[in-house]
Order: sequence, then C-alpha cells, then structure tokens
Amino acid sequence: MKKQTRRKHYQLVNPILHAIAGAAITDTERLDKVRMIELQALEAFRTGAATKQDWDHMADMCNLCELMAKRGIGPEALEASERAQEALGEAHRRHVELGRIAVTGPEMQALRDVFEFHDLQRSSVSRAEYERAIRDTANRIRSAHPSLKVFMGAASP
Repeated sequence: MKKQTRRKHYQLVNPILHAIAGAAITDTERLDKVRMIELQALEAFRTGAATKQDWDHMADMCNLCELMAKRGIGPEALEASERAQEALGEAHRRHVELGRIAVTGPEMQALRDVFEFHDLQRSSVSRAEYERAIRDTANRIRSAHPSLKVFMGAASP
C-alpha cells in the first residue's frame, strides 16, 4: 500500500466566538485606552505642550471621524471634523513660524467637538465596522489620498 499524507487541521479560532466578537460593540476596556490617548493629546494642546505625536493622534482622530461621517455614521460630525482639520493646519503653520504647536480657543473647541462626535461614532458601531474604518483610513494616509487634509505627508509638524 502506498503512503499517503495525512493533513492535520488546526482550528486556530473558534469561528462562532470570532463572529460574535466582530458583531459586538467594541469593549469599553479597549475604547478607554484609545480615549485616554486622545484626551492626553487634547490636554497637551490645551496647555500648549503638544508634541508631534499629539498632533498625529488628533489628525488620525479627525481623519477617522471624517471617513465614518462620510459613510453615514454620524454625518453631522463632518462639519466639526473639517473645522478641526483646519485648526490642525493652523497649528502646523504656527509650529513652522514659532517652533511651538499651539491652538486658539475656538480651535481647541473644534478638537473637543470632534472628540465627542468620534466617541459617539465608535461606540455605536460594531467592532468589525470600526476596525474596517481604521484600516481604510490608514490605507488613505499611506497612499496620500487627495481627500485627506492633515496627515504625516501634508500638513504635519
């Protein structure tokens, strides 16, 4: 009798639990970590101690908020996102002129508004939908998509 290969099948992920996790809202523990990063960046902007990394966190949040709004997830956030992107552009301009990343009062309020809108957006969609939006936003940033106003290659300090 001829030898035959006996393939081994490993079940890496329980498909039922994987589907349930993807369909569920993202757990609060993970969202809290992201919220803390964004709130620390907002606080750095408020105190005038913002760094390039804080600017990047805010730009990523604005771009993600805009993408989700354009997809119909909280479309009212689109206007606030555009105002915040303009604020980040102005912060970049000030950084070039003064050597410091700073925002004015109305610009700070625009960043806070986007944070609130985006927090509502991400807490009202499934984890899979949110991760898909993150992946699409990262791809747009990587490819320097023309719809993006603020990202690493364009108006970044």
